[in-house]
Amino acid sequence: MSWRRSCATALACEAAGEQFAELLVSGDVVLLSGQLGAGKTTFTKGVARGLGVKERVTSPTFTMVHEHRCHHASGIVTLHHADVYRVTSLAEVLDLAIGELVEESGVALVEWGELAASVFGRDVMTVRFEVDDDEVRTLEVSGALTIARGEAFDDWTGA
Repeated sequence: MSWRRSCATALACEAAGEQFAELLVSGDVVLLSGQLGAGKTTFTKGVARGLGVKERVTSPTFTMVHEHRCHHASGIVTLHHADVYRVTSLAEVLDLAIGELVEESGVALVEWGELAASVFGRDVMTVRFEVDDDEVRTLEVSGALTIARGEAFDDWTGA
């Protein structure tokens, strides 16, 4: 099962991320996939804003993982924003220990997540970004973690 939401602008993509943050719980791993420029970092900026992150959010392409302190009533303390575009092996993804990081009241968003999907198994959410000829982004959310939250995702797609 999956949920789809269209975003006609970067601001709409960021707003979708901000609203998506309300659906997250501590321990969630969200894999973001899509072509370069599809909106993965823009979406993450929205998630960060929704979780009360105060500092600037940028792509962690060269550092691999940025940690951001959250100020949110949900109990999520840390947003781990990873980018595995430059990894050359699954061993490098394992070395990042993202699954262990989220155990400490955190959530993780992993750009280029399709490269790391086998590391995390089924207990993840995936957001796939597609861009059409008019630059409209379609976000498709799926994964085992979404099924139990189906009603909330129904609301998210209708926003």
